[in-house]
Amino acid sequence: MNIFRHRPLGLLAPALLIAVAGCSSADDSAAVAVPSPDAKTAGPCRALHRALPGKLDGHDRADPRPRSAYTAGWGNPAIILRCGVERPPKMIDPKVARDADPNALSGSVNGVDWLMEKQGDGTWRFTTASRVAYVQVTLPKGMSGQDDGLGALTDLAPAIKKAIPKGIASMR
Repeated sequence: MNIFRHRPLGLLAPALLIAVAGCSSADDSAAVAVPSPDAKTAGPCRALHRALPGKLDGHDRADPRPRSAYTAGWGNPAIILRCGVERPPKMIDPKVARDADPNALSGSVNGVDWLMEKQGDGTWRFTTASRVAYVQVTLPKGMSGQDDGLGALTDLAPAIKKAIPKGIASMR
């Protein structure tokens, strides 16, 4: 396993130029913005939804509102997954590639490449890279990025590898 060693984004794969939008953490009673993936991205996202585990890092599945094939959640407050989001700006930020951004780095967990970003509110957001659809995972406040995120990303890796093929996501 290769977890969050500082690596330039240029070493991950050309597919790092992919899409993701921001999201805030939410508990099971909160609403989450549902992505609107294009047709090429929607199929793999629906396949991912079917493949997702019932437990994530020891937390039971508790999907957010509104219910959607493009969102999932575990725990309360929830770890939130969104599929089919737009590319985050940091995905192509040269500072991240040079390991010069203290709030973003890249790495790989069990064969899935990720961009890890600390958000202004203290939450952590992970976005897949090198896949035909961007999958975003947001940890709630109180969960630290590298420590708490590792279990969640490890548990998600088999479903992501099964449902979201390697490649370059649609540019929106």
